[in-house]
Amino acid sequence: MQSPVDFPAERLQQILNSAIDTGIVTLDGEGRITSWSKGAERLLGWMQEEMLGKTLIEIFPRDERASELLADELADARQSGKGGGEGWRMRKDGGRIWAVGETTPLFADGQELVGFVKILRDRTEQRQIEIALRERTRALEILNRAGASLARESDLEKVVQLVTDVGVELTGAQFGAFFYNVISNAGESYMLYTLSGVPREAFSKFPMPRNTEVFAPTFLGQGILRSDDITKDGRYGKNAPRHGMPEGHLPVRSYLAVPVISRTGEVIGGLFFGHENAGVFDEQSEKGLAGLAGEAAVAIDNARLFDAAQRELLERRRAEEALRELNANLEDLVRQKTDELSRNADALRQAQKMEAVGQLTGGVAHDFNNLLQIIVGNLDTLMRNLPPEAGRLRRAASQAMNGARRAAALTQRLLAFARRQALDPKPIDANALIRGMSELLHRTLGEIYQIEVVLAGGLWRTEADPNELESALLNLAINARDAMPEGGKLTVETFNAHLDEAYAAMHAEVLPGQYAAISVSDTGTGMDAETLSRVFEPFFTTKDQGKGTGLGLSQVYGFVKQSKGHVKIYSEVGEGTTVKIYLPRLVAEGAEEEATQTSPIPKAAVGEFILVVEDDPDVRAYSVESLTELGYQVLEAKDGPTALQLLAAQGPVNLIFTDVVLPGGMSGADVVARARELYPTVKALFTTGYSRNAIVHHGRLDKGVHLLPKPFSFEDLAVRVRDVLDL
Repeated sequence: MQSPVDFPAERLQQILNSAIDTGIVTLDGEGRITSWSKGAERLLGWMQEEMLGKTLIEIFPRDERASELLADELADARQSGKGGGEGWRMRKDGGRIWAVGETTPLFADGQELVGFVKILRDRTEQRQIEIALRERTRALEILNRAGASLARESDLEKVVQLVTDVGVELTGAQFGAFFYNVISNAGESYMLYTLSGVPREAFSKFPMPRNTEVFAPTFLGQGILRSDDITKDGRYGKNAPRHGMPEGHLPVRSYLAVPVISRTGEVIGGLFFGHENAGVFDEQSEKGLAGLAGEAAVAIDNARLFDAAQRELLERRRAEEALRELNANLEDLVRQKTDELSRNADALRQAQKMEAVGQLTGGVAHDFNNLLQIIVGNLDTLMRNLPPEAGRLRRAASQAMNGARRAAALTQRLLAFARRQALDPKPIDANALIRGMSELLHRTLGEIYQIEVVLAGGLWRTEADPNELESALLNLAINARDAMPEGGKLTVETFNAHLDEAYAAMHAEVLPGQYAAISVSDTGTGMDAETLSRVFEPFFTTKDQGKGTGLGLSQVYGFVKQSKGHVKIYSEVGEGTTVKIYLPRLVAEGAEEEATQTSPIPKAAVGEFILVVEDDPDVRAYSVESLTELGYQVLEAKDGPTALQLLAAQGPVNLIFTDVVLPGGMSGADVVARARELYPTVKALFTTGYSRNAIVHHGRLDKGVHLLPKPFSFEDLAVRVRDVLDL
């Protein structure tokens, strides 16, 4: 048996200095630094000569708890054999890093404590990603909460105040104002305003803003204006008599303003936000405020429509009273007309709400899915390359992957509710699809639930995305299970249905005609009328906190509506719930569903070239590395013009793998079209986190277009690329 090797101090120092990505520091028993590795110099900036004999208090942020944190860390190391934690640590140049550190004790042969060893690792990039994800999630929650509130509100004053308050919360401004135009009953236009973050007296003594060079772009609807310091902007201070902010005005340096424009193109007003410090607002503030302005425009249009409808109802009531004196038989007719107007107003509000939520979620989902692609892709690479013996790291990577997939599912459900997901519809036999789900439903519900499936003979075929239909039915089954905590019965039934014109007139967006219908019923607790009126709203849930996202029924609603279908829910407290999905009958015969089977990850054939076009450098790097690992020869470009230059110089490729949304004035579809002018046989596979119109129209992929949604895994990429190349 070999004895341990005692290295001389110089040799040990060389070993420590070889770990340049890790800071290794040794301390004596009093906590004074006795050695300082090259890795510590690289991470923190101080040289060993500067730190010897000092304590680690130098690297802690200068606050009242720095000494306490260091003392606790050394005490933990003495008592339990390990101390440390994570947090911001200072560099010599005044910068800081997010460091994860461990401190362990060093003992002499007689087990006497002689010092400590401190190991530091830089996790700044991961921390910044976490902070960015939290901020985007916060913005998404604020915008969706605002969207739900605005969709329910019909009072104009409450709408504009809510928008101003949300804008302050969203951007981190000290104060905000919404100056908006109002039309009186006499048809005259005048301006009002709301404030948030400051009392009304702070602005009441000043006149309304004029079309100066600072304000004009907003009031003329020319676009968003953001300035890190408006007092240094070339457009500021040019108007007499004050040449800037009047005396007594709140101090403003950071400035952000966005026009609020109606669907008709009319500039309704402007949102203005300020802060006394410079550099408060950034690009994310700008994007969030742009979405809020769109939501505000829809809500104000709704309020105006509601007010107009109320005035019309009032006029009709007056006419009704007059007509009643002349002819009592007209009473029923007027009542029917009034009811019809009320239903139409409700339907209009619901349709506009859906459009507004889609505008809000689209841009956020695109950026969010790009971030998730970077995370999922690199976690996938990490999991495939970690050795089997690295169990702790593999578990950590697996847990992180699960979290990323949950985030991706959340974004997909938001897009489903907003009808912005890219559906891939196919001819479907609903009976066959439900039979194939039988085992999954039994496993999902458990043994205390009885499942009855009643399939209609001669059921009409329909056309829908089979994966989304399965997801919708599974969501309904899970909701049914949660409504029957003590067990119960779930009934899934199919039938042919005909919705006539009378039914269509009473329900928004329903077209009369023939439908293949699926009914899912439970014997659970049921819902009251108030709950029933909100079940399809995103993030609305009756479950306990942490037991549901509130997006299950929203996904069902969005998918069915995007498939040109109809969904209806019936429920009574104590009597259970029934949800009926109506999908349009498919008259033309389509291809039979293809059976899927598990197969190994496909790789490249000899000599196959792929051109990757992606503007995000991290997503592009992951795609190129993955395709190279699969055996393909890969070219890469950051935008359309660069891609076309590569094609002209390098010659034809077998496949173009391109993002839909690209900078440089060309979309992914434009790149493929121009490439096919040079090489007509080149194949194409698109990818996107969210695309509104480039390759998706009316909620469906254009014919012959192949799409790999973000975020995708290594296996997803391998299979989809091989499928397209083999067509």
